[in-house]
Amino acid sequence: MFETFFPILFLLLFATVLAVALLLMSVLLGRKTRLGKKRDPYECGITPVGTTKDPVPVKFYLVAVLFILFDIEIVFLYPWAVISRNLGLFGFVEMLVFVLILLVGYFYILGRGALKWD
Repeated sequence: MFETFFPILFLLLFATVLAVALLLMSVLLGRKTRLGKKRDPYECGITPVGTTKDPVPVKFYLVAVLFILFDIEIVFLYPWAVISRNLGLFGFVEMLVFVLILLVGYFYILGRGALKWD
């Protein structure tokens, strides 16, 4: 039984040793800078505006949820596209109804102004 799990144990041990060795090499051989800009939370050159405690607008969450919703529904088109020839006319009509429901929902949220950022 040991022969079965030995490769897994070896892999875990090797990964752990490699991770620790790379961390130690980084600490020992890495360049140490004490610049003031390095301690800023943003290192992209843009000065941060406000604090991290500022509330995020609800509109951001609404757009994120809508994106995930429509993105996941569009993923259902891939399996249909793979086997669309085998489904025939019935499968085409089913997917047409699905796409129409997606379009109705999309035009509804556009009409309600859910994607406007002003």
